[in-house]
Amino acid sequence: MSKFFSEKYKNLTPYVPGEQPKEREYVKLNTNESPFPPSESAVRLASEVAKKLYLYPDPDCKELTQKVADTCGVDRDNVLMTNGSDEILNFAFMAFCDNNSPALFPDISYGFYKVFAQINNIPYEEIPLREDFSVCVDDYIGKKGTVFIANPNAPTGILLPLSEIERLVKADRERVVVIDEAYIDFGGESATTLVKKYDNLLVTQTFSKSRSMAGARLGFGVADSKIISDLVSIKYSTNPYNVNSMTACAGIGALLDKGYFEENCNKIIKNREWTIEKLKELGFISTPSKTNFVFVKNDKIGGEELYLKLKEKGVLVRHFSKERIKDYNRITIGSFEQMQMLIGAVKEILEELK
Repeated sequence: MSKFFSEKYKNLTPYVPGEQPKEREYVKLNTNESPFPPSESAVRLASEVAKKLYLYPDPDCKELTQKVADTCGVDRDNVLMTNGSDEILNFAFMAFCDNNSPALFPDISYGFYKVFAQINNIPYEEIPLREDFSVCVDDYIGKKGTVFIANPNAPTGILLPLSEIERLVKADRERVVVIDEAYIDFGGESATTLVKKYDNLLVTQTFSKSRSMAGARLGFGVADSKIISDLVSIKYSTNPYNVNSMTACAGIGALLDKGYFEENCNKIIKNREWTIEKLKELGFISTPSKTNFVFVKNDKIGGEELYLKLKEKGVLVRHFSKERIKDYNRITIGSFEQMQMLIGAVKEILEELK
């Protein structure tokens, strides 16, 4: 770092994104992207508005916000659009956490939570997952602080039932509970249905996974209008034009093509179950995933070794070095052809170990 870098960031450990290598063609199963292109309406509407890029975008994303509100069954003032769900998560750390309200989140979860706490100089507590990698709501009840839970969790893929989310939110109405639903469309029930009932709940989602728009950077939050108002204050104090015109129009198009969205989600769920079964036949164990990835290990080979050998064969998966999960790999669910290639490569590697 340079001699000019602020002392307040000297201990910051940045988030590490998944690999995006360019040196060869890979079967890319490491960053939980969709294997399917954006919907036709998303591409068409984004292309049409490209002719007007000399103008600033609508800072309120009025049309897109209304579409999201309609989709979630809430009012427009219950929704805020952001530059990916990462942005609204950061807004939430800024708005609802401080020395009197530390951040609380699982010790094995989305790596950005810890980074958001550190860069905003917020005290935080990482609460251990249970032995089976599940989040236990009781571990958060009675603790002071703003809660951040990815549901389903990453990288484990495990879903908390909606009843448990409600129990957590209901237990302490004097703090905000943030439920990060990046993967909710692959088998879960969204907590957005609870927003009108509880004024201390913020639900975040993204268009990156189920709506094939990872490159567009579009996310949103759903909450009581007063919470949204707080987040709008943060937005207008940092980046008023946070969602560009093409992304906003692509988002509208993605919501219009509901059938395409549902078809792709169903394909990924089907491919996920096929992949779990094939890996199980090869001696792998898997956590119960409700996401577009699986979290697996095999006692015959270490997690890092399998990751490296798959990479040699042109298949990228995600390995984490954290002690408790170092024997596991997170594998994105791609197209059926991609999953067949993964299974073929794994079979070759296991055969080579004999």
